[in-house]
Amino acid sequence: MNKNMGRIDRSLRILVAAGAVAGSGVLGFSTAGGIVLLVVAAVSVATASSGFCPLYRLLGITTTGASGAEARGQRRLSHLHRSA
Repeated sequence: MNKNMGRIDRSLRILVAAGAVAGSGVLGFSTAGGIVLLVVAAVSVATASSGFCPLYRLLGITTTGASGAEARGQRRLSHLHRSA
């Protein structure tokens, strides 16, 4: 698996995970909404820690800013990176 997530993207996912866990606590961890938020948090942490997002792979997106992304047929989300 090649990494397809940049540092900012990964950081944002960690923040989303923290918010989802907090929201789950407010709703109640055993409620349906709380469980959904915990699943969102788990997926966010898993993708952030690995640096790989399967959905990005399917859509051909990368936020790494790695050179050659276009050569591999991937689109780079330029709004997350400074122009070179």
